[in-house]
Formats: sequence, structure tokens, C-alpha cells
Amino acid sequence: MPITVGQDSAKARTSLNVGTQTLAYYSIPAAQAAGLGDFSRLPAALKVVLENMLRFEDGKTVTTDDIKAFAEWGAKGGKNPREIAYRPARVLMQDFTGVPAVVDLAAMRDGIVALGGDAQQINPLNPVDLVIDHSVMIDEFGNPRAFQMNVDREYERNMERYTFLKWGQTAFNNFRVVPPGTGICHQVNLEYLSQTVWTDTDQHGDEVAYPDTLVGTDSHTTMVNGAAVLGWGVGGIEAEAAMLGQPISMLIPEVVGFELTGQMMEGTTGTDLVLKVVEMLRKKGVVGKFVEFYGAGLDTLPLADRATIANMAPEYGATCGFFPIDGETLRYLENTGRDKDRIALVEAYAKENGLWRGDDYAPIYTDTLHLDMGTIVPAISGPKRPQDYVALTAAAQTFGEYITGQRPEWSADQEDKADWTDEGGQPAPRDIPGDEGKHKRAKVAGEDYTIHDGSIVIASITSCTNTSNPYVMIGAGLVARKARELGLNRKPWVKTSLAPGSQVVSAYLEAAGLQDDLDAIGFNLVGYGCTTCIGNSGPIQKELSEAINEGDIIATSVLSGNRNFEGRISPDVRANYLASPPLVVAYALAGDMNVDLTKDPLGQDKNGKDVFLKDIWPSSQEVAELVEKTVTRAAFQEKYADVFKGDEKWQGVQTPDQETYDWPSTSTYIQNPPYFQGMSKDPGTITNIEGAKVLAVLGDMITTDHISPAGSFKESTPAGQYLVERQVPVREFNSYGSRRGNHEVMMRGTFANIRIKNEMLDGVEGGYTLGPDGKQTSIFEAAMAYQDQGTPTVIFGGEQYGAGSSRDWAAKGTNLLGVRAVIAESFERIHRSNLVGMGVIPFEFTGGDTRKSLGLTGEETVTITGLDAVSPLQEVPCQITMADGTVKDITLKCRIDTAIEVEYIEHGGVLHYVLRNLAKAA
Repeated sequence: MPITVGQDSAKARTSLNVGTQTLAYYSIPAAQAAGLGDFSRLPAALKVVLENMLRFEDGKTVTTDDIKAFAEWGAKGGKNPREIAYRPARVLMQDFTGVPAVVDLAAMRDGIVALGGDAQQINPLNPVDLVIDHSVMIDEFGNPRAFQMNVDREYERNMERYTFLKWGQTAFNNFRVVPPGTGICHQVNLEYLSQTVWTDTDQHGDEVAYPDTLVGTDSHTTMVNGAAVLGWGVGGIEAEAAMLGQPISMLIPEVVGFELTGQMMEGTTGTDLVLKVVEMLRKKGVVGKFVEFYGAGLDTLPLADRATIANMAPEYGATCGFFPIDGETLRYLENTGRDKDRIALVEAYAKENGLWRGDDYAPIYTDTLHLDMGTIVPAISGPKRPQDYVALTAAAQTFGEYITGQRPEWSADQEDKADWTDEGGQPAPRDIPGDEGKHKRAKVAGEDYTIHDGSIVIASITSCTNTSNPYVMIGAGLVARKARELGLNRKPWVKTSLAPGSQVVSAYLEAAGLQDDLDAIGFNLVGYGCTTCIGNSGPIQKELSEAINEGDIIATSVLSGNRNFEGRISPDVRANYLASPPLVVAYALAGDMNVDLTKDPLGQDKNGKDVFLKDIWPSSQEVAELVEKTVTRAAFQEKYADVFKGDEKWQGVQTPDQETYDWPSTSTYIQNPPYFQGMSKDPGTITNIEGAKVLAVLGDMITTDHISPAGSFKESTPAGQYLVERQVPVREFNSYGSRRGNHEVMMRGTFANIRIKNEMLDGVEGGYTLGPDGKQTSIFEAAMAYQDQGTPTVIFGGEQYGAGSSRDWAAKGTNLLGVRAVIAESFERIHRSNLVGMGVIPFEFTGGDTRKSLGLTGEETVTITGLDAVSPLQEVPCQITMADGTVKDITLKCRIDTAIEVEYIEHGGVLHYVLRNLAKAA
């Protein structure tokens, strides 16, 4: 399908000759020469957005004034928050967020037919790639059977979902599915799908070159910015609108420049660097902003390390972390098997259109930071947030301080360590720093072990963040090799796993002979997917789980991922640490967070001699030589040759051949959502919120994991009870993430994270609140009771509400529970947008008011007026009636940020807006 470019942008359109090709493109220098403004010192990231304006200028959606606003941005020192309509080139999905998106598209086909339209009006207008990577669980580990057994179990659990996705691939145009067992969506995107400069035929029949851009239904879509591809995560709702041709409404962002200088020191990794970057940028405050990396340090920074930094933009809160095109970009495209003509085009286009980072690159930034990479030291982050940076030298001590805070009764000044014994009567290892916790004996693999606070029960090399980086993966393999040679092994209570981001990783680990070494200490291949990072860590041994829970042990996990929020990794683990793959291996050998890896032995060799981390840590030269030898262009070309074909299992999935989906009434995975059922042809109006009750009062840093967890759930939960009532055995529950195609499960799972704390209740964890009768009940049951009464509800929150993943169900579930508004101190970018996209209004406190300063208990009644004529970012009055009848009048800022978002709320959501407009055009 040809792309449609703007009608009024001829002043910027010119041609580019590359080899034997002549392509049209929209030239920023030509626009400047035509008098539209001085764009010469815009950051490359912003020039990509400017080119988008030039290409789609039509005098309506995009105007000349929108283009001139970019010149004003530079003149105003990097600030000009004008609303613009941005159109990304393509959309990326994974299956957890992709299934509900395809469910919505299928429901929209039903909806448009009901409004008198044609089902074929609902088709992606932009290319969409969905990579199935979130469904494999680590049921089996530590043996050669693990990969095949986990894949078999994956298909058993998810056949309904896979049948539905394969139907979508045949039913919708412009929609491709990368089958299970291929890799993680961001790594597949970086290594294969992305082109840095895209080409397509426009409506005039001309071949047009333009920057590769995308949005994705996963927050770590930002990873591809390491290859100068502008992309970021959005909720499935916003992505669906983008697929259907709806521009993304956004404000011209501020761009923070992050200067990197110096060079990484011996013994450090790209993971150590990114953890420091996350800490610095979180402290700086970059929510809603672009971050662009520049400086002489980029000259020695491999693209794999750049991608690691770009990947974790959600963790430092930015919209994206962008690296301009330079020689390293070209080297990476060459090494990963991209077409030679495409690489030549990338270089020529970047230099002609001002996107190249040369020696004279000196753009204007809104603000800047600086980091000398020579100061980076080995580090981890934890135990609860990615920005909780800890130098490795302080890791054991910091963990001890965490334990002391969790267990004040075991603090050093209250207990006589010398006389303390565990429950088995054996002396406890009290000489370990920070070991002021509890102990419990457990039988693991037929032997008795003492499990205590800090015992590492999960060590996982996983996630897109690090498994895309051959330097840290080869490094992990070399640590395993040296440990194996000395006779070291993982501690028996540690569940170890290796889940590479793509099959290319397995190819170079095998070519280097390192997979055998990893296997020898328990890091066998368990699957190609997100696994532990998304909460699919699978069960730990039953006896170990029972010991942890009976003893109230603070067990730990160490993973090479990007998220370590409470309740995410495993229900048995309360402290989670992010680390580089080599450190994950080292911690598996130690088996205990109380061990100081920089001083204490990891174990003993075959002769009983202590072995330290320095004895098994590879040199940078060793790593670089193996990367150069084994990470080859041929390997990428071979592994991606049939990327959409899949294995025999995928090829055997049978799908119905029909335009609309025949929703199976008995399915507990896929159900027709209620959003468009009975929808009128015309929108309504925004009404004031009158007499709303409070569903929850939540604290700071409430993540989308807290709001809509992705992991496993128990029989006793509302979601579990729903499945039990439909004769689904507990063993077949799977996870919340896998059941996102069923709104009945997901609304019951909203605000149901096992670690969420509702401040309406004292000392209670989990998804509970007070119902209309004043008694404690689940949030789902309370919400249904309020809906039955016709009573609206609101949620109160603290700072950074909605941080983390870009999951649309955090907003969908909020909507389906009947919540009219979320009132918080501040919002993370994606979740705020998702709330608006689902018709829920976000509000921020003003004037220093907070839930605490107002003394909110959850027993209040809330009325918000001024919404019937609301404008973007308007302040509105709010009246809070306290439990004793006193009234507090405050002012709230309405976080409907743009004019189009006002229309979305009027329609009840962005998809309703799109559907009605398509129906009118029929």
C-alpha cells in the first residue's frame, strides 16, 4: 500500500542519487533555504520529527507554522511545546500487548459493521510486525531438555492465542507475525526489521527515502534508538490508532543532551554504564523528554552498548534515548547482514539531511549532562527499582542495610550473634555482612540446605536489554568457562536460566564453544523470550518455596533484565537485582547476596582453594577477540533467512479464513471486549464528576506492574476464581500477561499486584480496598458494587504514577472498573496517554497539595467540575468532602494535554474516535 505524503511540501522535496538509485526525499536544508527557518543546530533526534512534518505537510493536519515551530524551538533554547501531529513509519508489537490490540481490531470490525460500514475498513495502513516473545515460561531448567520442554508447554498453554494471532496475520493487511522461539521483539527489531533509513512508494508512484521511525506496544521499543531509529513505546490503544492512520498527537519535546567522554575501564561492561546513566537521568528528571547522547565517548562505544542504554529509556523516564547516525551505525548494519545498497543509502541520506554525527556535530540542547565513562565501575541495581544504583563494592553492605530495615528485630545492636542458631539448631553464618535475617532449612535436590535472607534462588540471563549485546554475553560465557575449569558450580538452590534475545546469540555462543561451559554450571537454553524479566520465571522447587514462605525469608533474584519492581519476578522473591550477564553467573556461583563479590570467595576449586571473582573474570581483550571471531554477518543472514516461517508447531496451527472473528464463547483467553458494543454514531460530551467515591489511595512510583500485573496469580484471587468457575485447573492458569485477550480476567487483575499497598488499609498488601459497606474486599468486587449503585470512583496516587511498562491494560482495566479519574502528583508519559486513550481523565495536584497533605483516608467523596468546557491543561476546581463532613476545596490540573485528546475523551476513547470517523467516511 503506497504511503500518502503531504500535498503542500514541494518546497522541501528533492532527490538523492545513491549508486544506481534515484530517490525522492524531504530535505531539511532545502526547507531552510526556502525561508522556513534555521534548522541547522537542531539535535538529530528532533530533525527526524521535523522531516516527518515536512513529508506530511498538508495545510491541515500539519501546517507551515508547525514546521517553523522547530526553528523557534532552537531560538528559544530548546523549548517550544507546540502540539504537532506525528506519523511513525511502522508499528512493533509483542504478544502480551499485541493480543489485546488484535482483539480490539477484530472488535472494531464487528463495531464498524454494526455502524453500517465495511469490515475491510479496519486494516493497518502502516506496516505492523508482531513478535511472539512473552509467552515462554521457565518450567524446565538446568538440563539439555529444558528448551524443547518449555516450547512444548508454551504451545499447550497458548494454542488459543496463537490460533487467534495467526488468524490476524491472514485477515489483516500489512500485518506480519514472527513465530514463537525466534527471539525478543526488540532484538529482532534491532538486528533485522529496522533499516535506519526507510524507503517506500508514495501516492505519486515515486520511491521516497525517509528516516525509519516506529512506535511499539512495549516500552523497550526505545532500544532501536541505539541504531538511530526513532521509536518509543505507546499503549496498545495508541498503537492501534497509529496503525489505522491516526497521527500521534504530541508536543514538540525538549531534548536533553547527554555528553559521554572518556573510555570504559578494564573489568566494566555496558550494563555497568547503563545503570549509572539510569541513576543520573532519573535524578535529573526527563519524563516526556528526548535524551540524545553525544560527545567523543561515542567514538569508542559499540552499538551494542548504545542499544543497551537506549533500551532502558523507560527506566530513566525519557520518551527515548537517541544516538545519531555515525560510522559505528554503518558498521553495525554491515555486520548484522543489512543489504549493501541500504547501508550506502543510510550514509548518503544522513549526510545530505543533517542527521550525521561528524566531528563538527554541535546541536542546541534544552539542557545537558556529562559522564566520563572512565569513572564507571562494576555495579548492580536493586532491590526494587532500576534506578537504585549500587556499586558492586557496596552491594553486600547495602543489602545488609536493606535487611536491617526490613527486620529491625535482627539489627546488630539487639542480638548476640555468637549465640544465635537456625531452626535446625545449627550455628548461623552470622559473620556475613548484613546477615541479620531469618533462616529456614530446605531440602533441595535431595540435600538439606539452610535458606536465609539473601539466598539467591533465581539467577537469569534474560531480556532484551543485555542479551542483544555480544560483549556481555561472550563475557558471561567466559566466566562460566573459567569457573568450570576450576571446578565451581552454581549453588544447588539457585534456579539458573539462559534465554537469549535471538537465535544469533546461540549461534555465536556455540561457535565460541561457550554454550557447553554455560550448560555445565546450569545456564542451559530455556527458550527465546523475555522469561524472567516479564515475570515468566516459572516455579522454583516446591520445598524451597515452602521454606521461603514458612520462614518469611527475603529471598533474592539476580537477572540481566531491566525491571525489578516488587512482585514482578517471582511471588517467592522479595528483593530483585539487575546485573550484567557475567555478574549473574558470578552470583549464581556465590548463591547469596550477602557475599561481597569484590572480597569474598565464590567457592572453592578442585583442591579446596578459595576462588575469587578476579580469578574468573575475563579481560576486555579476551571478550573482544571472541566477539570479532564469532559474531559474523553470515550468522545474522542465516538465522533471519526464514524469520516468519516458524517451526513445525507454528506451521501446523490451523486458522479460520474469515474477515471477522468467530469469538469462541467458551474461551478463557480470547473474548470480544465490550468497548464498542452498542456504540452510538455520535460522541457524547464530557461531564463533571459528581459524588465519586475513592477506590484506592496509592503511593509514589506506582508502576503499571502494580496496576496490571503480568505474572502468575493464585486460585484465591478474583481472576483465579473466574477461571475455577469455568473449570480451568490451577496448573493451566498461565499468567495475566497471556490472558490479556480476555477482559474478564484482566479487569479482575487490575490493581491486584501482590505487593501493591492501598493506603486506605493498614499493613495490607495486595489488591484490597473498602467496599461501599465499609468492609475490606477486593478492589474488583468493590468496583463492581459501586458500578451497581451507579456511583463513579476515583483513584489517588503519588509521584511518577504509571511508571514502567507501556501496557494498555493498566488503563483498560482502570476504565472497566468504572474509574472516572486518576488524581496524582505526577504521571509517567505512556500511562497518562493510555488513560486518556481509554476515556479516563488524569489530574495532577497543584499548589503543593498531595494525598498526604490533604490527609486522605479513602473515606472521602470527590466532585470535580469545569469538565463540560475543559481545554488542554486547564485547571479545574475539586471539592473533597471528608468523612466528618468538612469540605476542602482544591485546584487540579487536568492532564488532557492536547486538543485532540479532548475529542478522545468526548468519544470515550481514541478507538471510538477512529471508529466513528471511519464509519462516517463509509
